[in-house]
Amino acid sequence: MPTKNKPTAASRPERRPELLAIAAQVFAAQGYDATTMRGIADEAGMLAGSLYHHFDSKESMADEILSTFLTGLRAACGAVLDAGLGPRDTLEALVTASFRHIGRNRAAAAIYRTEGEHLATRPGFPHLAGARPVFEEALSRTLERGVADGVFRRDLDTRLTCRFVRDAVWGTASWQEPRTGPDSGYLARGYLALLLDGLTPRT
Repeated sequence: MPTKNKPTAASRPERRPELLAIAAQVFAAQGYDATTMRGIADEAGMLAGSLYHHFDSKESMADEILSTFLTGLRAACGAVLDAGLGPRDTLEALVTASFRHIGRNRAAAAIYRTEGEHLATRPGFPHLAGARPVFEEALSRTLERGVADGVFRRDLDTRLTCRFVRDAVWGTASWQEPRTGPDSGYLARGYLALLLDGLTPRT
């Protein structure tokens, strides 16, 4: 009776998260269109054919990277909104949680920031096509509640402020790697100090 072939090192199921992390780095560095399965396999130190044991295409890899990232961001923002905090505390917690999530998933965040919009219109990205701007929606709700409650200025342009905060937070995805750059907690505290207290000295 023939025996079953043992799985090779390249086809071990536990390599899947590792391969996705490598692919995210390649997509972020080279851009989605310029990235090939062979290029990802080269970075992973394996043959391109072996990579197909795990993923059927670069589309499926990119979609899984981005959908996993957005699921985590949705959970982080949802936990903040469900905490029942006041508008200012909610804003601080949303910004801090988002900096932290982006810092932990810098490559995926960079891909989503630079290519998410156009990838969502392509075939092969079912999770991304249905994704909502999670962080932006949470920010918008918080800012509007803060204005209504008198916590934020009555004349605050919530739409403009929402875009300003969103772009500032997402922009850190293209900054230095966490090993050499400032950590997410430091970034969040510094940004919130500027956002909420301004640049001029208090009198």
